[in-house]
Amino acid sequence: MMATTHALVGFVLGAVAMGFGLPAHLAVPAAVLGSVVPDLDLYYGHRRTLHYPIGFPLAAVGSGTLAILAGDSLALVLATVVLFAAAVHVGLDVLGGGLELRPWEGTSDRAVYDHVRGRWIPPRRWVPYDGSPEDLAVAGVLTTFAAPFYDGVWLTLMLVLVGISFVYVALRRRLAAYAPVVVGRLPQTVRERVPGRYVE
Repeated sequence: MMATTHALVGFVLGAVAMGFGLPAHLAVPAAVLGSVVPDLDLYYGHRRTLHYPIGFPLAAVGSGTLAILAGDSLALVLATVVLFAAAVHVGLDVLGGGLELRPWEGTSDRAVYDHVRGRWIPPRRWVPYDGSPEDLAVAGVLTTFAAPFYDGVWLTLMLVLVGISFVYVALRRRLAAYAPVVVGRLPQTVRERVPGRYVE
């Protein structure tokens, strides 16, 4: 799914956290952070380096348990929100497309790496690929659900994310065509560090 879709998931989870009494200025940043941070591995072992399909859920349960036992530990509550959001991110990646430059072709059998079992989990393709019309539809549903809980800067940020999503969806297939051309013009030392899927 698009990074913007993951961020919008964070807004939904932030609204849930607010329902449990966490103020918006803490709930939203924590939930959005957890929802997007796994993709920081985009150019280095994507969906393997920072994606933990078993580790994140276990860590979230452990942190949540400690937060309940501690009673009033704000740090543990925020850690639980971050970890739970990261776990949701990884789960959604499994439901999406595979790791290839043109995921609409469905040639990859790699969605997320399972470090515990030492193998890749295959993509379910419920959302065929990031930037697909289905991905945009998910972003729209998330925004419709979360928007009533926000106003001001938070609502504006959500609408900006939706706008970016529209642009990305419109350009998605063209970007896949341009990527190898751009990478091919990079200096050799830089090109060697670019993921193989961007090189033809």
